[in-house]
Amino acid sequence: MPQKIALLGSTGSIGTQALDVISRYPDDFKAGILTAGENVDLLISQARKFLPDSVVIGNKDHYKKLRDNLKDTSIKVYAGNEAIEQVITDSDANVVLAAIVGYSGLRPVIAAIKAGKKIALANKETLVVAGEIISNLVRETGSSIIPVDSEHSAIFQCLIGEDRNSVEHITLTASGGPFLNMPYEKLEKVSPKDALKHPNWNMGDKVTIDSATLMNKGLEVIEAKWLFNLVPEQIKVTVHPQSIIHSFVHFKDGSVKAQLGMPDMRLPILFALSHPHRFSSELPRLDFRKYPVFTFAEPDLKKFRNLYLAYKALNMGGNMPCILNAANETAVKAFLSGEIGFMEMPDVVEYALEKNSYIASPELESLEISDSKARETAIDFINKLKNRK
Repeated sequence: MPQKIALLGSTGSIGTQALDVISRYPDDFKAGILTAGENVDLLISQARKFLPDSVVIGNKDHYKKLRDNLKDTSIKVYAGNEAIEQVITDSDANVVLAAIVGYSGLRPVIAAIKAGKKIALANKETLVVAGEIISNLVRETGSSIIPVDSEHSAIFQCLIGEDRNSVEHITLTASGGPFLNMPYEKLEKVSPKDALKHPNWNMGDKVTIDSATLMNKGLEVIEAKWLFNLVPEQIKVTVHPQSIIHSFVHFKDGSVKAQLGMPDMRLPILFALSHPHRFSSELPRLDFRKYPVFTFAEPDLKKFRNLYLAYKALNMGGNMPCILNAANETAVKAFLSGEIGFMEMPDVVEYALEKNSYIASPELESLEISDSKARETAIDFINKLKNRK
């Protein structure tokens, strides 16, 4: 019997690529649950193609359209964020692929962990915001997390068969985004359209902007702490513009392991779904003749201040990563809508970190309050920036 996959966020970049992977292995995988936030038209199309057991649309305003367009099928139709959690809890899905972008993906992942599901985690904000809570839940329930981010998948693969205590440190690679070689003084003028032109990866808008500011790498640094039980000093970042080496593990004896592959998210998606096995695939192969040179550089923390702020939040701990994430989500939204400039996004994040109260060991309810207050603080600062113009 094929493994049933519950795909949270099926209409996003990771979700659509995951469905491409699932379609290639009909004897091994079945899309059992599909969920989306707003894109009801694509969800309808996906549901009619993959015929899952259930579909859920987060925005209840789209429920009638979803139900009416699927009424000639046996697919169960639900709406609302609470319904996503309930459907996951009650389902017989073997694997939950968490691909909802942002803070909104946290509660569905918690529900899946409590249900003892295997988690293929593409939502990095889950561990950024609530790493300690998630880690404790995984231990209590016997659930497991297989990372889908290409960098964390690389680290995970390099650690298979290794003693975790033998790790000296890890190095996450970063492409540097579209502005790697742009002079600092020109960054103030870049537009959302410019920032959405990633040189290597095909990603959604929010993740692409995060990549352009290196906040994406900052969030990955925080996520790596919880995934691999590391301290901040053990997590390093290097800029690798070719995006072929996806990360390194450095061992105490001086040895280094790396995982290489084409910059194609279907590779780590397939690995996460098929683990502990490796399936044959027709995905693009790495031809070293086309990549005769690999280059590496230290990230410029003046140009990419968000990476510095992410390390700051990680070192502070508590609810600070939650505040960092909430402020960043708010700042990215404001940048994409033309309210603030590219270089003002880290200003928003830094302001939120400074103005919100620190909680050393937050419970989930405290994190929800921190998230809400950080967004309010960020919006207030964004309005101040707009009024200055």
